[in-house]
Amino acid sequence: MGETDRYYYQKLYEVAAAISSAGTPDKVLGSLVENVAKALKAKGCSIMLLTPDRKSLIHSVSYGLSNEFIERGPRSVEKSLPETVVGKGRVAVVQDVNAEPSRVHYPDAAKKEGIISILAVPITLRDDIIGEMRIYTSEARHFSDKDIYFAGAVANLGAIALENARLYESAQKAYEALSGDFMSFRWTRGGPTGYRRP
Repeated sequence: MGETDRYYYQKLYEVAAAISSAGTPDKVLGSLVENVAKALKAKGCSIMLLTPDRKSLIHSVSYGLSNEFIERGPRSVEKSLPETVVGKGRVAVVQDVNAEPSRVHYPDAAKKEGIISILAVPITLRDDIIGEMRIYTSEARHFSDKDIYFAGAVANLGAIALENARLYESAQKAYEALSGDFMSFRWTRGGPTGYRRP
């Protein structure tokens, strides 16, 4: 096993450990994109999810990107690396935003952000593509097979993290509803001490 392989295995382990931690969903996903950006020595990383109509992608969580870039608006699937989320989903690479502006929805915003290369990998949950993970670099980058494999593996872990986040949110709502019902029950029974009003 080469040095690069050992490095990526270590980073993959760190991402998996973060996902299995007891942190909040936002912290887990934030840790995921931060770890990916640092592992690939990239400017930034983001998880973008498909809207219900599957026509646009919206930044869900990101690292290393400005609010101005993120808040530029949803990215149209048709105008921004459609191969990543259409059909079976494929890896997409933009080697140089300046040379391929038609492949990026907001090329001027990308240039202003200092983005040169982009790697996008699909995020799949139960055979359904729900979004993509993008890695951004500030220099022209040739992404190796190992880079792409690592990014794809983390994207799959990201799908698990997103599912866990949904389950966590559902559990929180159920707990709050149950707590509310319990408190109502206690007060209708005479309050927390059991005292009944005459």
